[in-house]
Amino acid sequence: MGYFRELPDLEYQSFLKDKNSSLDYIKTKNIFRRSKLRDDLQNVFTLFNKYQIPDGWRPDNVAEDYYGSDELDWVVITTSNIINIRDEWPLPNNQLWNYVDNKYGTKINDTKYYVTKEIKDLDGHLILPAGKRVDSDFSITYWDRDHYTTKSGSNVKKGVSYWQHEVDLNDEKRNIYLLKPEYLQQFLNDFRDIMVYGRSSQYVDDNTIKTENTNITMP
Repeated sequence: MGYFRELPDLEYQSFLKDKNSSLDYIKTKNIFRRSKLRDDLQNVFTLFNKYQIPDGWRPDNVAEDYYGSDELDWVVITTSNIINIRDEWPLPNNQLWNYVDNKYGTKINDTKYYVTKEIKDLDGHLILPAGKRVDSDFSITYWDRDHYTTKSGSNVKKGVSYWQHEVDLNDEKRNIYLLKPEYLQQFLNDFRDIMVYGRSSQYVDDNTIKTENTNITMP
């Protein structure tokens, strides 16, 4: 993952048993140094393209397809505002079945909730949109030309199983927005500027800070 090459360094006091002295440090990447896309930019749709993740694809597959480099998988994750990749990235279909089966067991095909069917009057006017969650005993009465009409049961709603519920949630995760390629270099430049350390008591250079050594400062 090219992301870690973009992170600045952190010199941390060594706790290894084979260290040479109490002054030894270990250089590592500062994983606590992170950035996110500005909230006000997330709604600027001219900067993004909608992208549907194919079944079984990982972030590196998407990066290779969209940006031409699998090492830009971290750009895919960052610009689509994904924080927890495990929960926010769609599962492959074969893994989804195992996940749902383990989560619900024998209830997998039971009804989890009900949603409305689309209802129109005789003149074609929309009375009730599809997909609204409703109670199991939901019904609707409306004026249709010259009389009242009442619909209930399977005429007005349908059940959604636990399985279908999880499939729908997983499919929603497939739809992400990716930063357009023409803005990629500016994004990378801005990201690298943010990663530069400012002057402080921990400052070593623009790419490195050093933490306190408790072997020296603590009695």
